[in-house]
Amino acid sequence: MLYAILAYHVEAETRSWTAEEDASAFARVQAVRERLKDQLGPAARLGDTRNARTLRGPGSGTVIDGPFAETKEQLLGIHMIDCADMDAAIAVARDLRSVNPTVVYEIRAIKLYVPGSPFPETARPRGI
Repeated sequence: MLYAILAYHVEAETRSWTAEEDASAFARVQAVRERLKDQLGPAARLGDTRNARTLRGPGSGTVIDGPFAETKEQLLGIHMIDCADMDAAIAVARDLRSVNPTVVYEIRAIKLYVPGSPFPETARPRGI
């Protein structure tokens, strides 16, 4: 069976890390990933929650700031997409939602870590 392991941390703490501290944390995780490489697939670091958007509501939905889910909702899946910007990602979420209108999509930038397989990093929006 396949499992998803979701990593939770205090965002303010990880954002306060220097580049060296972040690289050190990544290196420690990467060492475990290397040891378990036959069991682990790709890993992703989500972008800042303040830059997240949520699509919910009737019809084509309403976009609201932030990663807000109702307490009765649970994370059930992840779609990884390559888009030019947040607006393009929201358009893809709307397309997905058109065939599953009761779903709520949280749209977050990610950094994907797959050794030897580059994936574009989402640029930080201006003014942030």
